Amino acid sequence: QVQLVESGGGLVQPGESLRLSCAASGIIAGGYNMGWYRQAPGKQREMVAVISAGNTINYDDSVRGRFTISRDIPKNTVYLQMNNLKVEDTAVYSCNARGGWFNRDTYWGQGTQVTVAS
Repeated sequence: QVQLVESGGGLVQPGESLRLSCAASGIIAGGYNMGWYRQAPGKQREMVAVISAGNTINYDDSVRGRFTISRDIPKNTVYLQMNNLKVEDTAVYSCNARGGWFNRDTYWGQGTQVTVAS
């Protein structure tokens, strides 16, 4: 019954922007550590941005200054604003929630494709 649904991916040219959304149900996103991860073909999954239940935010060095993670409590939704996109940002972006009993519960969305190409 826990569900994370990502949206907002697409095809853009280098330098353009996208805004990803992660709509949570079955959990209160404000009480979980929420994050965006990405995986490109042939690469390991990597953390892009996380926001903790205490509102501590961390970014991967490759996106710091270009991406912004935020959380809308009333909408139970987490966003990733991606500006100045680069070809290297091409990947499937997935939403993650971590929390629950002893902080051991982890949930993943189905992912949304972001393709940056000229």
